Amino acid sequence: MRDVIARDIEYWDDGTRLLGHVCAPTGERAGTTVLLLPDAHGVTRHMIGIARSLAEEGHAVFVADLWGNGLLPAGQAEFGPLIGAMAADRERWHRRVGAAHQALLAQPETTTTSVALLGYCFGGSSALEYLRGGAGIAGVVSVHGGLDVVGSDWSEAGRAPVLLCTGDGDPMATAAMRTALTSGMTAAGLDWQLHVYGGTVHGFTSPTAKDSPRPDVVAYSARGTARAWSTTLRFLRETDAPQPGA
Repeated sequence: MRDVIARDIEYWDDGTRLLGHVCAPTGERAGTTVLLLPDAHGVTRHMIGIARSLAEEGHAVFVADLWGNGLLPAGQAEFGPLIGAMAADRERWHRRVGAAHQALLAQPETTTTSVALLGYCFGGSSALEYLRGGAGIAGVVSVHGGLDVVGSDWSEAGRAPVLLCTGDGDPMATAAMRTALTSGMTAAGLDWQLHVYGGTVHGFTSPTAKDSPRPDVVAYSARGTARAWSTTLRFLRETDAPQPGA
């Protein structure tokens, strides 16, 4: 197991204070740096744990604060309006991810401009939106991302490959939504993969989903979590080379 350094990072977006987190191995690193976009609960211990696991695999990781001031919404009643506000102002949404991207590149642990985005739930939606807006990045992984808030126009999209890991019963990523998304990416000439897990719904990697009051909508799946993790690591190894425009 590699030794890992970790610290909190303060950065800014248009006057909003943001509190991110860096995890990186002390020794040799993999070529791809990871911008980790958290689920709607924010920069939680769970997300920092994912960053640490990635660092132990050799990746330098920056965990983005999408809400600002380190906000940790407790549940749907709190993060629902936050997601709605971002979806209603896509320029602000793209800029917020871009601020994290630039903050990552400013860290001394970042020895490459080859940056892959890994997003969970709303973070997965955010990763897809950032790519759709034309971002120059090396790859995108969306794990149970909400496809219901992702825009449909992929004509200005960046050229990075995409990995989607989702549940077949996810109401935020229905079969129709998946088809619309992949059709848009195909039309834009993107290289994409879609991994759909049977008997699986939304938020399947989240510890908070273990006690979900609506397991038909949100529920933890150990098998889905393991599958998405191994697939993500393989995808990151494949995106080792810098992409044009990154």
